[in-house]
Amino acid sequence: MTDNRARDEAAQWFVRLQHTQLSVAERQRFDAWRNEHPDHQYEFDVLQGVWSATDLLPRARLQALCEAPVEKPRRRAVLRYAVAASVVAVALGLGLFSALDHPKPYRAEFSTRLGEQRQVALPDGSVMDLNSRSIVAVHYEKGRRGVELKRGEALFSVEHDSARPFVVAAGAGQVTVTGTRFDVRRDEDQTRVVVEAGTVKVRGRTPDSVVTLTAGLGTHVDSQGLVAAAYAVNTEALTAWRANKLVFNNASLSEVAREVSRYREQPLRVSTPAVGNLRLTSVFKANDTDALLKALPHILPVAVRPLPDGSQEIISR
Repeated sequence: MTDNRARDEAAQWFVRLQHTQLSVAERQRFDAWRNEHPDHQYEFDVLQGVWSATDLLPRARLQALCEAPVEKPRRRAVLRYAVAASVVAVALGLGLFSALDHPKPYRAEFSTRLGEQRQVALPDGSVMDLNSRSIVAVHYEKGRRGVELKRGEALFSVEHDSARPFVVAAGAGQVTVTGTRFDVRRDEDQTRVVVEAGTVKVRGRTPDSVVTLTAGLGTHVDSQGLVAAAYAVNTEALTAWRANKLVFNNASLSEVAREVSRYREQPLRVSTPAVGNLRLTSVFKANDTDALLKALPHILPVAVRPLPDGSQEIISR
């Protein structure tokens, strides 16, 4: 018997056992099939092991993956069996489960170059979207899903798992969730956190420096580890980088210069605090910051001049 046939038949029996109560006759047929060939018992045991391995892929998630859309009833069972076999094959191929029903430690580091954006799928089904010039280190272990944002910005879409919190460390701050969607940006002087969905806890360096955020709220942690009180944010604007846009809503030119510098070889500076306090409201393409610099003098009373080190500076005019 081919491996594929044994695997497919095992998947069919597995899904049937999960969703229906077998009659005496069906149980006898199942036992006869299982004893017919060593591969049958082996493939079924593999499925049972994956089903029980809830540390990385919770049971509800695996069961949901085995559920096909209710479009045509007569195709539903076939689709469910095929999906079940596919889920098992992918899980085993990625090495997400060990024979002892415990997750293997997972370590990896991901980065992006200037102007690059990258999406990374993690072993538990969570997803990271990395912005330009970002570095993220991932360390999963049995009771904790750990991530360190070493530089840059990342948006996290976290799979819910109450037994294994998802913890993001960035500078002097730490963000803890069990399942949600949030953006973390690390700058030299602070770490900013904004929440699109769900709830997160942001901690600083002292036990009493903790803030809880829900959807539409944000905070920042300064270099000393002090967490600011929660405040309302425009999450759509702050995560517009995923659509290759820079959105400024009454932003100071100091903030604009800092943001634009993330997408240029050399930094953009402001000449004086007065220039830095000028406000800008506009939308630009992240991959064409030269257009922004050309437009600035037509929007505000400023000019842009090159400096000897190759950087540019916004000055008053």
